[in-house]
Amino acid sequence: MFSNTVQALAEHPILFVAVAVVLGLVVGSFLNVVIYRLPPILHYGWQKDCAELNDQPFKQKPPPSIAFDRSYCPHCKNKLSAWQNIPVFSYLFLRGKCSACRKPIAIRYPLVETLTGLLTGFLAYHFGWGLPFVAACVLLFFLLVITFIDLDTFLIPDQLSLSLLWIGLFFSLFEVFVTPQQAIIGALVGYLSLWLLFHVFKLLTGKEGMGYGDFKLLAAAGAWLGFEMLIIVLILASVSGLVIALLQRIAQQGEAKIPFGPYLSIGIFLSLLFGDTLLNWYLP
Repeated sequence: MFSNTVQALAEHPILFVAVAVVLGLVVGSFLNVVIYRLPPILHYGWQKDCAELNDQPFKQKPPPSIAFDRSYCPHCKNKLSAWQNIPVFSYLFLRGKCSACRKPIAIRYPLVETLTGLLTGFLAYHFGWGLPFVAACVLLFFLLVITFIDLDTFLIPDQLSLSLLWIGLFFSLFEVFVTPQQAIIGALVGYLSLWLLFHVFKLLTGKEGMGYGDFKLLAAAGAWLGFEMLIIVLILASVSGLVIALLQRIAQQGEAKIPFGPYLSIGIFLSLLFGDTLLNWYLP
């Protein structure tokens, strides 16, 4: 039966895209959990490690886990039933409010679900059935989580960036997007380029222009796309970041701290889809 399903998806592109959209919606619901719960889990772990290193008692209650604790309303702590966790539909049915306390549900939840569903469907349309589609979905899901966590906390967890780096090297063994040699060189060039830029900027200005998480994320990009594509990644990230920074400055009439991770993620994703075309146009 499984082989028949795979064959049907491979032979009917429209059906495959539709299934991919639904899959993306479901995965997007899980990504919301990761985005919301991973930072407190990491913070709890850091506090616990600090207490142990200083031989101090640590009695803080651990935050909810990602996989084993049910979803709940952040306002009234009411646990959600299965039908209240249906991606997008539950939000619309509840009219954006908790069924228990009637306080508003953050619009981000359906937005992340919708964005994940639409982008997964586009990857299905772009790559078709096969290993490149699976690999591209893995990359997309990591980038979405990294983007929203960085927006919230100005932090790119090593658990995400380094995992993405190793997964990229793993897929290179099958030459899905690049060869192993291209992936290894790309990871080295990605990390060292931003590391060097960071220290030059700090030497000239005395300020830190970005975090080490950005280095690791660009290293992961190199492992997935190869070192040549990093030019396009950085151009797209810089342009999108500059546009948003200008808009924020106009709106707020001042400077605002801007995480670079989301713009790197945009550059990585667009380079995955259109990088060859852009690279040939930029460096014919």
